[in-house]
Amino acid sequence: MPFANYKLPQDSLTNAQKEDLIHKTTELMVGLFGEAVRPTTMVLVEEIKDGGYGRADEVFVMPDDYRVRE
Repeated sequence: MPFANYKLPQDSLTNAQKEDLIHKTTELMVGLFGEAVRPTTMVLVEEIKDGGYGRADEVFVMPDDYRVRE
């Protein structure tokens, strides 16, 4: 069973964009492993809250300009 796990900043994608990401990832796995993996492919999109991750010793907070508004 192929498994893809995306960790993204909270509110960085709309629900429609997350759905598209899931469909495209499934198609990628099918392209790599064949049609037989479609029913068992798992795609997990996790949203990480501000302050829940960092880089180079700096806690990350996503600017409001980059947040989606549905």
